[in-house]
This record gives sequence, C-alpha cells and structure tokens, in this order.
Amino acid sequence: MATPIPPAPPPNPHHLLLHRPPALTPPRRLRLPIRRPRIASAAAATATATAPDDIAQLNHRLRVLVRRRDAASSASSASSSMDPVQAEAYLHMIREQQRLGLRQLRRDPAGQKEERDSGVDDGDEEEEGGGRRKGMAAGSSLGHRVDPRELEPGEYVVHKKVGVGKFVCISGEDGEDYVFIQYADAMAKLAVDQAARMLYRYNLPHEKKRPRSLSKLNDPSTWEKRRLKGKLAVQKMVVNLMELYLQRMRQRRSPYTRPEAIDQFAAEFPYEPTPDQNQAFIDVEKDLTERETPMDRLICGDVGFGKTEVAMRAIFIVVSAGYQAMVLAPTVILANQHYDVMSDRFSSYPDIKIAIFSGAQSKEEKDELITQIKSGHLQIIVGTHALLTERMAYNNLGLLVVDEEQKFGVQQKEKIASYKSSIDVLTLSATPIPRTLYLALTGFRDASLMSTPPPERVAVKTYVSAFSRERALSAIKLELKRGGQVFYVVPRIKAIDDVLQFLKDSLPDVPMAVAHGKKVSKNIQLAMEKFSCGEIKILVCTHIIESGIDIPNANTMIVQYAELFGLAQLYQLRGRVGRSGREGFTYLFYTDKSLLSRIAMDRLGAIEEHSDLGQGFHVAEKDMGIRGFGSMFGEQQSGDVANVGIDLFFDMLFDSLSKVDQFCINPVPYKDVQLDINISAHLSSEYISYLENPVELLNEAAKAAEKDIWTLTQFTEDLRRQYGKEPRDMELLLKKLYVRRMAADLGICRIYPSGKTIIMKTNMNKKVFRLMVEAMASETHRNSLTLTGKEIKAELLVTLPDTLLLNWLFHCLADCYAVMPALVKY
Repeated sequence: MATPIPPAPPPNPHHLLLHRPPALTPPRRLRLPIRRPRIASAAAATATATAPDDIAQLNHRLRVLVRRRDAASSASSASSSMDPVQAEAYLHMIREQQRLGLRQLRRDPAGQKEERDSGVDDGDEEEEGGGRRKGMAAGSSLGHRVDPRELEPGEYVVHKKVGVGKFVCISGEDGEDYVFIQYADAMAKLAVDQAARMLYRYNLPHEKKRPRSLSKLNDPSTWEKRRLKGKLAVQKMVVNLMELYLQRMRQRRSPYTRPEAIDQFAAEFPYEPTPDQNQAFIDVEKDLTERETPMDRLICGDVGFGKTEVAMRAIFIVVSAGYQAMVLAPTVILANQHYDVMSDRFSSYPDIKIAIFSGAQSKEEKDELITQIKSGHLQIIVGTHALLTERMAYNNLGLLVVDEEQKFGVQQKEKIASYKSSIDVLTLSATPIPRTLYLALTGFRDASLMSTPPPERVAVKTYVSAFSRERALSAIKLELKRGGQVFYVVPRIKAIDDVLQFLKDSLPDVPMAVAHGKKVSKNIQLAMEKFSCGEIKILVCTHIIESGIDIPNANTMIVQYAELFGLAQLYQLRGRVGRSGREGFTYLFYTDKSLLSRIAMDRLGAIEEHSDLGQGFHVAEKDMGIRGFGSMFGEQQSGDVANVGIDLFFDMLFDSLSKVDQFCINPVPYKDVQLDINISAHLSSEYISYLENPVELLNEAAKAAEKDIWTLTQFTEDLRRQYGKEPRDMELLLKKLYVRRMAADLGICRIYPSGKTIIMKTNMNKKVFRLMVEAMASETHRNSLTLTGKEIKAELLVTLPDTLLLNWLFHCLADCYAVMPALVKY
C-alpha cells in the first residue's frame, strides 16, 4: 500500500485525510552497487554539482516534515501507527457519536428516527418538506433554524438561499402570517412556515452585532460565493480535527483490570446515585477497562451533582493497577476541598496514600512531596497549577483529573493538553468552555452529562434588579432570621471595604469576615473554618468562592456589581447556595440599567432564565451564543464564521461531520498507474560506464517507487550520495517514477495529454478536490485544475513537449501532495 509523502506545508495548510495510508516511517538505507574506484569523466564530474534541484527540494521538504512529525509525536513510537481495521473502527465510532449528537449527551429519545437518516448528499440541498434538517440532534439550540416568532425587529438573520438580511416584523395578510426581511435592495416576504425552514440567526462573534453588509435579494450569486467559502472552511476544520484525533488514537495502553474491590468501594458511597451518575460510572469504567486508547472524557454536571465521586472511582481503578493519579484544581480552596473529600473516601484503604501540593506550601514541604511522588510513595496527588511545574516528576502517572479546566491560563491548558497523548484524562465541569463543549457536541470528545439533581436538592430562586441597600439588607435579614448564613460577593477587591463598612453599620451585631485572593492563604482558611462552623454569619468575598466552598447552611447569596461577572461565573457562584435541601436565594444586583451593555443584559437574563437544577449544560450553550465562538474556532476561522453567521456555520459543521469519511483520499496501486508520456531510459554511455551495475540500479529504482514514496526518496538520496548528481536523462527517469508514485497516492490511475490539456483519471471526490486545490501553494497550478466527473483536467497555455510536460506534472503533483497529512497515518 502506498504511503503519502507530505512535503513542507504551504502557508495555512489544510491537510486532507487519507483513507488507508500506512505509517510514514522511513525505511532503512538501501545498499546500492559499490562504485568502482576510478576517476570520474567530465560528464560525471559535472553530475556531482550540488546545486538544489527539483528532486532535492522535494526530498528536503519531506525530511523537514518527518522531523516535525517526530517532535509532535515524541510520546509515541514509530510502531504505534493504526492498522486499517483500527482506523475504520475509529471512523465508525466518530460517525456514530456525531450521529447521536446531543441526543446521546442529553439522553433525549426525541428525533431518533431523524438521526438515522443523516446521509444527505453534500449538505447543499435543503429539505423543503418541513421539519428539522436531517441529522440534526433534537433539542439543540446550536445549528438550529430559528423560529421567526422568536425574532425581534432589527435582528439580523440568514436565509440559506438568499443571504444576510434584517428581520422587520411578522404581519398578517389575507388571513395568513408573513415574515418580512429587509435586504440591501428589496424587502422579502415569506410565509412563516417557509421562514422556519430556511432562517438562521446571524449571531456574529466577538460581540459585533452588525454584519459587514446585507445580501442583495436580486443577486444570489454573491451570497452563494460567501456560503461556499464558509462551507469550505467548515470542511477544512473537520479534516484538521480528524487529523488531530486520529493522531491521539494511535497512542496505545493496555486496558486496566477491573479491581475486585471496586464494588466494595462503590458500596461505601453514602448517597443513592442518580441515574445520570450511574451512567457516568459505567462510561468511565468502560473507557478504562475496555479500551486500549487513553481516555479523554468530559463529565458535565452542576455543582453538587456528584462529579467528584465519578472521578474517585476512576482513580480507584487506576491506582489499584499500580499507577498514580493527579487531581488538578484551579484554586487552593477547591484543592483543599478535594483533598479532604478524597482523604475521607479512601480512608479504608491504607495502601493508598494521598497528599496535597500547592503554592501555599513552603519550599521544604514541596521538595519533600516531590521526592515522595517521584519515588512512588504517593498514589494520589491533589493540587493547583503548581503540579504542572517542570520540577514535578512522577513515578508512574496514569490518570489526570482536571476540575474546571476553563479557569486555568493558556500555558496551563497547553500543559494539560500535552498529558492527553499518553495518559487517561477526566475533565469535570459545570459549564465547560466553548471548545470543550463543541468537541463533545460533535462527537470528537467523549462526554457524560449529569443533569439529574440529587433527591434533596431544590432549585435556587434567582432575582435580578438594580442595587439598593434596602433590598440587600432585606434579603440578608430574611436568611439570618431562618438561622442561615450569607455570601456577599463583589467582583473587585477595592470595593470590599465599602461593602464591609455598609454591612457593619447596618448589622453591627452580626459576625462577618472577608475572603479574597490577596489575603494570606492561612487567613482565608481560618475565615472559611469559622464560616463553616457557623461562627461567622456573613462572608464578604470575591469570586474566589465560586469553586470549593461547601457550606450547607449558607443559602443566600448577594452579588453586587453582577454585570461585571461572566455568565459561567454567575452560574457556579449560584451553585454554592441551596445545597442542604433548604431553598436557596440568589440576588444579582447591577448598578444602573441604563449603563448596562447588551452583553451584560444577556448574561443576567440568561442566569435568571436558567434557574432550574441541572442547567449548566444549557448555560454553557447560551454562553457560547453571548460570548461568540472566537475562542472555539480561533481567530483564523472567525472571518469564515462572519461570512455566514454562527448558526448556519454550525449547521454546515454538523453536516460535514456526519459525512467525515467523504473527506478521504483513496490511493490506487502503483502498478495500475498509467503515465502516457514518451520518456524512456536513454542514459549516456559515459554515465552507464560510471555505474557499477546500471541494470540492477534501474531495477532497484523501479522497486523503490513501487513500494512507497519514502523508499524512493531514500533511493535517490543514496544514489546521489554515492555517484553525485545524476545527469539530465537519469533525472527525467527519476521524475517519472516520482510522478507515478505521487499519482498512485493521490488516487490518480492514468495521466495523458490531449492538446493543451492534461487529463488525470481519478477516484477523488469533489469535496477532497476542492480542499486540495484551495490549499495548494501555487496559484498557477490552483487556477489550472478542474474536476469533471472522474477526471482532473489541467488547462495549459500551450502544448508542451514531453520533457517539459513531465516537469510540469512533477511540480503540480508535488503541490497537491503538500496538502496531504504529515501526522495522520493508520
């Protein structure tokens, strides 16, 4: 089977997935016939010139990419490539996960029949018969056509066939309601049912509410170009994701043995698990004990819904097999809470040693802990980002548990990502970051959603209003009257003193304390302990308490300057009250409604709207819409998103993901490639006499080309190493071998000229062809190629002689080859 050569990528390359290329490991050096010890003739001396040529440049680009691949996959050995059966199994798994979509995550049986019919041709055709697009997950608020009745006048919308317009109103005419949309040149009128099938919200990211221009109703060609550009960008994203995740799937580890004591450990859980929690237990156990690839699972559930218990059962399995587990938390408070909970949970197992590691410890304490971790004397290490320092060394790390990954910085996230190539990773979150949520939605990341609250939990009542001292004091007094405690949260440390003074003046007999990030850690801990035991009734704090505070008797939260918090922050914060079974209250106070931005109003409205338990997943979805998708897609794609709007972009993304196997190149056998160019082996007598055994050498060249491009590359390098640069005739013969080899890997079975046109018979589909041509570095080659049926045609300006035609093909196919993947091999 042919192996693709990936030359150095052009600017912003977009790799194509290959259907079944074997590993890209260069073979051992060939043993060419030994040169006779004689003085080279003038022709041979000329042949030893070292100036770079086409073949040398192609070989160099290959070597550069080999080094990049080795650096990128240093955690895996060259023998860890996937075989075709494994690759097909993984592609099938990805397709199944994406097909289930949100229904799998939300356990939503609705729309099951729709999702079985996800094979729509190319995603370009629109169902006019009503209903949701085929393959779209039920209940999703992403990639979903909008109900025109939910639109507000002035809101920008996208009609899939016409483009971007501005919603005006819904008005009745002749007993029927119509939707009116303003475009650049005219007003459109659509029946409501038709609009419901064709309209999307525009929802431009980066908080830009206005699209760059409205589409013209009477000029659909301009919009069609924008739509196709967005669709092509989506397909490139899909290919890049497949490359990333197939790379991950090459990592291997033996499945863990299910420990006999796991049932006893589970029985010691003091609560009755919820159905979602039980399913999460099953999911994680299967990941660890049945799969041979590292786990990378997201556990999404509200504060107090039992995510930590899922993590502890995973830890028990890994530690029982002799490996270590690291639990990473964003704050010292949360790390301490995890340490306390896990120390208690594992107290019946004296062989499992637990320690906490954080920046609050002295250098001596840290050094001692690092020594114990490195020696393997500690099995569970809980800590903050201090665990990610270069000093840390593990004896046998097997599992990383990350709590609230979105709270870590960019460098910490990159460090966390580096672990995923070699060990199992479990991520816990109430409101996952957009990219994490997106990977779960699209099936590229395993996820378990825990939306069922524990039996004793009740929803927290949420009120949003302008701040007044009377309202704040009334809420506090109500909580104190029923014997509870109060969190008073402000976003900025400098505002705490004013708030504290106001509370002391108003409630002089009520004990209160302060906690924020600039206080000494021991002082914070002391304040927390007093608050936990009920000695303190009011805790004035910053968002430091959003993670890691579990005070069952604190059932009222006052948030002043709430407009300065993000939506996810407000939602975790709110999860800290109402945890005892007693009804909790959250009051979100803003300063002045006239000063609120649209974003702040959306955030406050969303947190008030999603007041039921188990809404974290939906809040994350809402947050994606409010904040924009820049952090999810990245700056490079934000312009592509802006072309068509978020909802249509996401709609096309789901289409492409459901048909990911259509973005594959299918190589053809080398022996089946027919190259109709009349260049035969007419080597000069001088060069023939310079070689030890020319016939054997030519046979070796042919065998190398038939095997794969790497063997051919090695052959040409060894040939030049022994005999110097070959003369022109030999170079043409080598180029002919390269062209046939590259054609085979690209799925081209015949190449022949027809006047000024070069015709290449191929099995390549139009999606792969579009991606390949778009990513080609040479504008000349890019503009000359078209795909008609099963033929790639190259239109030249003049009819070329055979030698120049061969050179043109060599450069053109090398340019096509440059967009084939350097890392994907299965």
